[in-house]
Formats: sequence, C-alpha cells, structure tokens
Amino acid sequence: MISDPSCPLPGETAVSSVVVVDASPEALAAQPGDRIDRWLAHSLGARDDVPPLSRNRLKSLILDGQVSADGATISDPSDSVKPGARYRIVVPPAAPAEPEAQDLPLTVVYEDAALIVIDKPAGMTVHPAPGAPDGTLVNALIAHCGDSLSGIGGVRRPGIVHRIDKDTSGLLVVAKNDAAHHALARLFAEHTIERVYRAICWGVPVPPAGRIEGAIGRHPRDRVRMAVRPEGSGKPAVTHYRTLRRFGDAAALLECRLETGRTHQIRVHLAHVGHPLVGDPVYGRGRTARLGGIPESAKDRLRDFGRQALHAAVLGFIHPVSGETLRFESPLPADLADLLGGLEGAGQHAPL
Repeated sequence: MISDPSCPLPGETAVSSVVVVDASPEALAAQPGDRIDRWLAHSLGARDDVPPLSRNRLKSLILDGQVSADGATISDPSDSVKPGARYRIVVPPAAPAEPEAQDLPLTVVYEDAALIVIDKPAGMTVHPAPGAPDGTLVNALIAHCGDSLSGIGGVRRPGIVHRIDKDTSGLLVVAKNDAAHHALARLFAEHTIERVYRAICWGVPVPPAGRIEGAIGRHPRDRVRMAVRPEGSGKPAVTHYRTLRRFGDAAALLECRLETGRTHQIRVHLAHVGHPLVGDPVYGRGRTARLGGIPESAKDRLRDFGRQALHAAVLGFIHPVSGETLRFESPLPADLADLLGGLEGAGQHAPL
C-alpha cells in the first residue's frame, strides 16, 4: 500500500491529495475483503503514513466519483473488494469548518420561525463545495437567519433538506430548527412534497405526456455525470412529464413532476429518452435536433441558451409545525421567459 499525493489526474487541482491502496494478498490477509467502503476505511486506519478516512467519508467520495480501481471509477460503496486491484482515492482539499455569513441578495417567498422558502436564481450554488467555497445560498442564509439555522444537515449544509442545481432556478425550502428539519426530511422521504418544474427540451416527446422510470446512479466512466443504471445499480427514480407547448420539431415546453428526487433526475431522465434540456452542458452535449418550423432567430436562441432550461416552479408541502398546507409558485425568470418569447411564433398547444 502506498501514498501517492504527487500525481493528480488531468483536471484535478494540485491541492487535492491522492491515496493509493493495493488489495494485495498481504493486505487481504491483514484485513479480509468486504464491501469497498468498509475495507478501505479499515485499511487506511491501520496505516500511519496517511490520515484515516471514515467509512462515511469514503462512501461520499465513492458516490462523488473520487475512487477508482485500476482506472475504472467505482460508483457503488457496497461493491466487493477485488483481489489484486489498485484503488486510487482522490481527497479534495479540506474546506473551512463553517461557511461564513455573506450579505447576498435573497428572494424570500415565505418565512417563519420554522422554515424559509427561497426563490433561487440560476448561477447560485446551494451549499459550499470544492470549487464553490462561498457565494452560496448557505452563505446568504447564514447572514439572513443568523444562529436560527438547523445544524442537522451538517455545518456545511445547515438547514438544507433538498437542493436544486447551481444553474437551475426556482423554489426550495430550508429548515430553521431541528424539529422542522426532521419533519421536512420525512416528507421528502415519503415523497409527499409537491415539486413541479418547467423545462424546455430538445425535440418533442412522444407520447406528449407520460412517466419516465429508471434508476439513477453515478456514470460508470464519467464521474461528473449521473446516468440511468441497470436495476440494482442505482436509486429508483420516477419523473412524470406533460407537454405544454411544442415549437415545431425543435423543442417543447414541459411540465415535470418529481415522484422521487435524485441528483440531476429530470436532466438525466429526459436525456435518457432522447430529449435533453436545451442548454444543458452535461447531458445535452453532442445532441442535435431538427430545427424545422421555427424562425432563424429562434434557432439561434435555442443554440445559444447559456444554462439548462429548467425552473422549479411549484413547491407544496404540509407545514411541519402548524400542519397548514403551503403551496408556492415562481414565475419563469427573465432568461427563460425571453427564450419562450422568441419561440412564441412557432408555438402550438400540445394535444393531450
């Protein structure tokens, strides 16, 4: 077993550390093979040349695509140890223990002593992470809410019960105390939260309304992406969609309702059925669409749209303290409204 902090892969920063663990016969004799997160934790704990990593930390690193075996990214922490394999663990640089308060503009839709509902702009990351240490929604919430934020989500994610991607706009709820955090987390786990998104996708789905079901897990070769995975290799995921308008054969405005809430779920599911989101730099790359039936100016708008065309438009849930039914709606932000305005001449209501 060797430590290898000096050979980062292309794209890794120099301040990331790299640990290599060999599943040699000697190593397996000292610590018999088991699921990979547990075996790596035990193996590293027995060494004095590298800091130990907890099983939970290793599980997170695996799910983030930071662990590989002989060059192949591992996506499942429960995978068995492969005798003779060389495991490579990339450990991102440590972040500050607690995010700092930053006076950033927030659009507060609702707030009381238990929770706060925010209409997040595109471009704002929800919580600090490698590559986004500040300027996040959490930094803004700490300044806005002070010490009232729940710590159940961890010091880096205080009060965060769910999240939306950096370049997705729209509504999310944050807990302000532990009781609200537990109750909201339970509602999300029970799939009783109403979440409705507006999305503009390439092409026109057939049928115009339906249900997309496919387990979602880490892509086996590209650790940045998620993918629809074989049964047993990902978490169950279901998205319901309905076409609201179609724009020639080029694009469609969809309403998407989440039955589950997996990472990148709508983006992954729509790409999986051949209709990735307009502007999606990860799941829409390399895709082409028929652009007939729309003006040239509209074609340019579609090609040049600068983010995934996705907006969290509706959020509804039972208040964890009062029991009141709350439901919030967010209008389309200016960039999506402008995109739709440019497509309007080619728009047709979809026959449902």
